[in-house]
Amino acid sequence: MKNTKNTQIYQVPEERRHERLDVFLAEQMGISRTKIQKMIIANQVTLDGREPKKAGERLTSTKQIEVKEEDTSIKDAENKIKAKKLPKLDVVAETADYIVVNKPSGILVHPTQAGETDTLVNMLLKKYPEIKNVGEAEVRPGIVHRLDKEASGLLVIARTQKSFESLKKQFQDRSVDKIYSVLVYGQMNKDNGQIDFEIDRGGDGRMVSRPKIDKMKLRNIPKIQDGKEALTEYWVEEKYKRFSLLKVKIHSGRTHQIRVHMYALGCPVVGDPLYCNKKLQKKSDGELNRLFLHARHLEFTDLKGERVIFDKAIPKVLKEYLESLV
Repeated sequence: MKNTKNTQIYQVPEERRHERLDVFLAEQMGISRTKIQKMIIANQVTLDGREPKKAGERLTSTKQIEVKEEDTSIKDAENKIKAKKLPKLDVVAETADYIVVNKPSGILVHPTQAGETDTLVNMLLKKYPEIKNVGEAEVRPGIVHRLDKEASGLLVIARTQKSFESLKKQFQDRSVDKIYSVLVYGQMNKDNGQIDFEIDRGGDGRMVSRPKIDKMKLRNIPKIQDGKEALTEYWVEEKYKRFSLLKVKIHSGRTHQIRVHMYALGCPVVGDPLYCNKKLQKKSDGELNRLFLHARHLEFTDLKGERVIFDKAIPKVLKEYLESLV
């Protein structure tokens, strides 16, 4: 990507010219396809100098995409409106080295290239301005791991660079324990099992996973990247008529890992807007307007060498939804 004063320029590799315009830009810019569609309507996007016919246009012969900056006054006004709706920061633990928070569903962990100001990072900077220079990226100060926007639960944020480096290494070494409460459609074949399907990024921008089979059988399936190893372990905690409540532990940290693995297994996460059968979702979700995925347990080693453990029960809205299933 190249930047000029008011324009961002994205080169389109030949191997990605089968993709849709909105999918490609959404991934490159880190924003939603809906936002991309609005930018196209506002004539902010051109393909090799011409305006695209539609958001879903294929990049068949496109070599370069130019994206003009939006009207900052409109963007600032939108951000001010969003900022007023921010929930109160739920701090679970606070030390000189780190902060553990309970992230609510519906907010991003950090800003994307769209420059959102209603993220968890924005909330953290107001209360802990010292984290501004901690970490590796200006838009992700102190952030060593993430939760999906639609998910809720425990996150640890580094307050010092030393703590950041320590936590980062622990996540890389997979020595951090992360456990989630997840409600899925259907019944699991086993009360305890592991899912080790590789995870790819599909041609539509979503993550893709499938049972392990001969790689030759996958050669005609369009992918952006090769599959990455991923391991998810689950335990069935409660069985309902059409659902199963799971305790899930991830041994790797791939994008949308739990959601993609459960979808590939045929038991998608309840409330998932991306990886779910829409008819099944409308029929069964009832009053639940969020993803049923909550990070309930977090365990890591602090700078003193001591193992620290944090637990957070599922939010009231998820608890009430479970009660409605009985």
